[in-house]
Amino acid sequence: MTGSMVGFLAVLIFVLAYSLVMAEEKLHMRKSKPVLVAAGLIWTMIGWVYVQAGMPDQAEHAFRETLLEFTELMLFLLVAMTYINAMDERRVFDALRSWMVRKGFSYRQLFWLTGVLAFVISPIADNLTTAMLMCAVVTKVAEGDKRFINLCCINIVVAANAGGAFSPFGDITTLMVWQAGIVQFYEFFTLLIPSIVNFIIPALVMSLFINNRKPEGVYEDVWLKRGARRIIALFLLTVATAVASHTLLHLPPVLGMMTGLGYLQFFGYYLRRSLPRSLERKRARYTARGDERKLAQLGSVVPFDVFNRVARAEWDTLLFFYGVVMCVGGLGFMGYLGLLSEALYLGWNPTWANIVLGLVSAVVDNIPVMFAVLTMQPDMSHGQWLLITLTAGVGGSVLSIGSAAGVALMGQARGNYTFMGHLRWAPVILVGYAASIAVHLWLNAASFAIG
Repeated sequence: MTGSMVGFLAVLIFVLAYSLVMAEEKLHMRKSKPVLVAAGLIWTMIGWVYVQAGMPDQAEHAFRETLLEFTELMLFLLVAMTYINAMDERRVFDALRSWMVRKGFSYRQLFWLTGVLAFVISPIADNLTTAMLMCAVVTKVAEGDKRFINLCCINIVVAANAGGAFSPFGDITTLMVWQAGIVQFYEFFTLLIPSIVNFIIPALVMSLFINNRKPEGVYEDVWLKRGARRIIALFLLTVATAVASHTLLHLPPVLGMMTGLGYLQFFGYYLRRSLPRSLERKRARYTARGDERKLAQLGSVVPFDVFNRVARAEWDTLLFFYGVVMCVGGLGFMGYLGLLSEALYLGWNPTWANIVLGLVSAVVDNIPVMFAVLTMQPDMSHGQWLLITLTAGVGGSVLSIGSAAGVALMGQARGNYTFMGHLRWAPVILVGYAASIAVHLWLNAASFAIG
């Protein structure tokens, strides 16, 4: 179908839809809308062509296969988002922010601390959530200092994307590679050193341009809600269950994640059932001690509800993911990904193809880039698969619109962190990008041998 009018029309629809996605900030239109419509139109055209040809079963089978790939990833992400929202509701992230503010770090210390924490937390929590948390800290402490907030946000985006590149839980693209069974869980950690290099080089340069004075202290008293620490433990147990189900049983990781959602539901049931007794005991204890502050906190206790946390998941992101996967799957079924694979991976050296695709992900979101590569299934060495995992993960840091973290922070720190503000530092970020690739090619050279 690549040479047909239907094929050309499908490509045009996808390009138009993605143009609207890239203009999300200017149009103030959620990015899921155009790709959902595009996916419907592309598969409608495919269905119509195959019905006319008397082969509707082939189109139906292809659609169901693509939908299955999306469903596994969507359920995985839904559980992860639910846990993050649960920890947010129990004030885990507020407590972390309060601790950092209370310590009275200098601007340069705050720059490094938020960057390092973004790098460390993103492999577990995901780069989008981590970036938003660290941005909240920076804007709270340095309110009004646009230059510092812009530099910090750039550093946070680079750090969160780099940290997410060496973990299946850090980014949707790494999750896609792990779910596909191409890279095993422990093998992602071979990208740790290249990811550190990708973060450190731009951070070192940017830190030289930061004033080392201390911001004015802003104290905020934050208390963890009941069950917060146990929810953190359950999240870690859920991650372990997902890893074990994939590594030991060779079953999709989504099985372990959905089981982990069951853990959270049972714990939520326990929290609700035991809340009256817990409040009664604590009220008696605080009354005896005359602790008015603790008594006031008890008055604001809200019962925990798992389904409220599910409802607060990033549904726009999940629906956008559906649209992208179905669009790319449809174009792949038409034969366009085969042509692209031949042009890139047969016409070019795979190393250069993977490096260029990483830079493409700075303009076009890394999700369709990685899904396209996975659908192409080019004949590459293990080292090359790790390379595309790295470049697709960190390439989006070059531009502010190149990753979900960057787009989210432009909205969160509106007026302080901008596209042009990020673009000024793109050359430094590109140096880090090139250095991380060089380190991977040198450090993991043995994995580039095919067979």
